[in-house]
Amino acid sequence: MESESTVTTCYRHPRVECHVRCTRCDRYICPDCMREAAVGHQCPECVREGARSVRQARTAFGGRVASAPTVTYVLIALNVLAYLGETVRPSIVDRFDMLGTVPAGYLPEGVAHGEWYRLLTGAFLHLPPTDGTFGILHIVMNMVSLWNIGRVVEMQLGRVRYLALYLLSALGGSVLVLLIAPTTPTLGASGAIFGLGAAYYVMARRLGADMDAVNRFMAGLLLWLVISAWITSWQGHLGGLLAGGVVTLAYAYAPRDSRRTLVQVGACLALLALLVILAMAKVAELTI
Repeated sequence: MESESTVTTCYRHPRVECHVRCTRCDRYICPDCMREAAVGHQCPECVREGARSVRQARTAFGGRVASAPTVTYVLIALNVLAYLGETVRPSIVDRFDMLGTVPAGYLPEGVAHGEWYRLLTGAFLHLPPTDGTFGILHIVMNMVSLWNIGRVVEMQLGRVRYLALYLLSALGGSVLVLLIAPTTPTLGASGAIFGLGAAYYVMARRLGADMDAVNRFMAGLLLWLVISAWITSWQGHLGGLLAGGVVTLAYAYAPRDSRRTLVQVGACLALLALLVILAMAKVAELTI
């Protein structure tokens, strides 16, 4: 007959006597292994297993809910750092701005001559401070716009979807510049920001927001698109607007089931493929 005074010990610390069991797996646990639970205590393994099984909250568009718009902060920091860099070394602008090609008679440079990185690096540069008053205003206006719009869009989409939207919008703006004005050097985050503006509009319609305020916002955005035809690159703005709209339509109207992520990723990859094909076709035309 087994003695009633049998000593019970912790399953993780066999030398420690204990009398409390994990409410989930029923193993004995010592005070060092006890984790507070809704009822009683649990062991560390059961706590970790329970945390893995908890379903993470998602936004209306399938992204993970974030506590802060971290990607927007990082993008602003990258733009500011690039601006400080070009202030110290102005040659950075000519080396990394968006340029398709140069007229005949000049040294070959630009996307058509293998500098494909310009399709994205130009979106992180701005007019240098030596370029009159608008040089400073260029980055200030873009970063204020990114701060105001980017935070809202990121919190609705989640970090991964938001970053994909931003980069595809920037790429869309650069590709339209390449197609229409390949010999015009352009730079600035405006194309990507126009893409965020399109996303803001599409999301507001999908969520049933007050469209009066949203329509006023879009009217201002389109007015700036028209004005930019005389001031800066309207091609980059329009390309970013179209790319951002396409991506967000896929985000907003993908089926809300297990296929949603697949449809959203597929739409982004399809747009990326289209932009690459258009860019390659134009480069082939420029290098004939």
